[in-house]
Amino acid sequence: MARMIYQLRIALDAVEPPVWRRVLVPGGFTLDRVHRVIQLAMGWGDRHLHVFDVDGVQYGVPDPDGLLEVRDELDHRLDEVAGKGERLRYTYDFGDWWEHDVAVEDVVRADLGIRYPMCTGGERACPPDDVGGPGGYHDFLAAYADPNHADHEAMRTWLDREFDPADFDPARATTLLRRMT
Repeated sequence: MARMIYQLRIALDAVEPPVWRRVLVPGGFTLDRVHRVIQLAMGWGDRHLHVFDVDGVQYGVPDPDGLLEVRDELDHRLDEVAGKGERLRYTYDFGDWWEHDVAVEDVVRADLGIRYPMCTGGERACPPDDVGGPGGYHDFLAAYADPNHADHEAMRTWLDREFDPADFDPARATTLLRRMT
């Protein structure tokens, strides 16, 4: 049986202008590996909890106390939970509540000459971790870009690195994805 590759479009909700990525992922990846693909392709730091929601069923890291009904993402493969034309929801950081729409745009046979996963497109930099969700990101962008803003220096000090909200390089994302173990 040929290995099938899923073309996913991952779009961050409630952020304008849009932040999105297009990735090619083996359908046999378990959801924990799809989580890592999203983290690396988007540019998140993987420092917070996450969950996938597929038709009302949640997948993630099981709650050791059993308080949350979450199926173990290690036990479920992408090709078992979604097919072409279907959508998944992915939420990262339950404090900032970053929601992502993950659309399965296509499912194709793997090209034996290509290493997967890979990022084939996208736009704009991912918001910094812990910036405060979509509203906090909007406020951050305003303060970061305006030297006369009251919080300009505080935001630049907090982030401690240069940030260009328009910057995204699919080749760099692919390099990071290729380092997945």
